[in-house]
Amino acid sequence: MQSKAKTVDAYLAGLPDDRREAISAIRKVILKHLPRGYEEGMQWGMIGYYVPHSIYPDGYHCQPDEPLPVASLASQKNHMAFYGLGLYIDEEQARWFVEEWKKAGKKLDMGKSCVRFKTLDDVAIDVIGRAIKRMPVKQYIALYESQLTANDAGKKISQKRAAKKKK
Repeated sequence: MQSKAKTVDAYLAGLPDDRREAISAIRKVILKHLPRGYEEGMQWGMIGYYVPHSIYPDGYHCQPDEPLPVASLASQKNHMAFYGLGLYIDEEQARWFVEEWKKAGKKLDMGKSCVRFKTLDDVAIDVIGRAIKRMPVKQYIALYESQLTANDAGKKISQKRAAKKKK
């Protein structure tokens, strides 16, 4: 469920109290652990954390006008979610995340890159903070670009970008 909010504050203000409390608590932990270089803002109707165009001008390969996303927080219709794109592109990071979440004793409802939850009590919030901290900007960009070149669609995009830079 995409929000039409233009700012993070407006997004949070539009949430019911219980969801605002949960999303705000996770946001606070993310901001505390967010490596230098990332920015926070609204992206695709969610609170987004991303590599700005000033650092990575190519942006997100699917939508180059969007900065390169690394994580998001959202209030969906039936749940809230933390989206960790670093988990999606790095199998080692994903394994670490699952192991640490289970060690925290919390039930994990996880898709490919999202963790769904109903309440803040369902969240291993410290694990989210440590996962964010483990993904410095340069490392994330390198992982992202290695994934692009690992598949046919990504190879075409990489070739187009290389040709564009030569001009």
